[in-house]
Amino acid sequence: MKKYNIAVVGATGAVGHEILKVLQEREFPVNKIKFLASERSHGKKMVFQGKEHMVEKTTPDSFEDIDIAFFAGGSASKKFGKEAVKRGAVVIDNSSAYRMDPDVPLVVPEVNPEDVRWHKGIIANPNCSTIQMVVALKPLHDAAKIKRVIVSTYQAVSGAGKEAIDELELQVRQISNGQQAKSEVFPYQIAFNL
Repeated sequence: MKKYNIAVVGATGAVGHEILKVLQEREFPVNKIKFLASERSHGKKMVFQGKEHMVEKTTPDSFEDIDIAFFAGGSASKKFGKEAVKRGAVVIDNSSAYRMDPDVPLVVPEVNPEDVRWHKGIIANPNCSTIQMVVALKPLHDAAKIKRVIVSTYQAVSGAGKEAIDELELQVRQISNGQQAKSEVFPYQIAFNL
């Protein structure tokens, strides 16, 4: 079986951790792996398949000899996605950076796996609420050709990253202690905000 050279951009964040967890659980055929992140995380150590790896600062040259680059954050995707493609990597983007780009297939493997065939180097996925919905709707659409769906969702704070999760935890403590909740990541109070 062929093994792939992998890069995980945003490896130290919540989504990056989940990507690494899934790669390990599914025993993805990894030849070598790079943990990429911002300057702030450079030098941290992470473990993958029982081996310790150093987190590197993401640069355009980080993608030399990489087959597949998983992107876990929007700003990095916008800055380095096309650089990775230029160097021969296929980009799997988990951010919103390319979701509305008509030249980038938006793929949910259980629904439209064939769309990966027309990619031009970048493959995006929809947000988590959309993925769950279309997986459930696919068999109904196949049977009855759905014409319209009206949906309301509640979005998880975790989708905005570790800083957002930390802010939510802080706001819960502040409110529980009778203090005013402070907002920096979100433009408004997120704790207890339904």
